[in-house]
Amino acid sequence: MVEQQIRPWEVLDFGVLDTLMSVRREEFVPEAYKSLALSEAEIPLGNGGSMLVPVIEGKVLQAVQVKRSDKVLEVGAGSGYFAALLAAKAEWVRTVDIEPALVNMAHDNLKRYGVENVIVEEGDAVRGWAGGAPYDLIVVSGGVPYVPETLLQQVKVGGRLFAFVGEAPLMTAQLITHVAEGKFRTESLFENLVPMMRNAPQKSHFKF
Repeated sequence: MVEQQIRPWEVLDFGVLDTLMSVRREEFVPEAYKSLALSEAEIPLGNGGSMLVPVIEGKVLQAVQVKRSDKVLEVGAGSGYFAALLAAKAEWVRTVDIEPALVNMAHDNLKRYGVENVIVEEGDAVRGWAGGAPYDLIVVSGGVPYVPETLLQQVKVGGRLFAFVGEAPLMTAQLITHVAEGKFRTESLFENLVPMMRNAPQKSHFKF
């Protein structure tokens, strides 16, 4: 998968490629879709959830440049796979999902795979999550029309936030760095379309 699918999409960081090879994606895929674990098919998780395709997972992991000292918040646990990728490089990860069935799936998958530095919690973290804040890194694993200020304020100075920002038919993957108190730098990395986060904040269309 890594050689044939990830490298051609400019995921060239050797540390990222090693992580993608060492964390077995098939261990986090529902039984009915095991044969598609390494394909570019979108894998449904039930209850409205799905896994990002491997190429996008690789591009996100490369963009956020996880450090061993990082305390990470992931918004949207899914199957637990991306939390496992983050945990392979970070000090610890807190992954939060609004859907109880996905919380259970992520917890069970991570426990079975032996990942010990991930906390899985149930709740709505798209506007922030107090437990563990502020964070060195926040990853929003689905789409949001915009990044809420309350979430940005939970990023440490020097830390960063990744999110897919916009609405259908196209979203922009953004890396936002907290460069100084109250100041943020935004980089637009690539365009894609991913499922919208449930309870994502909506832009106001009210006009006077």
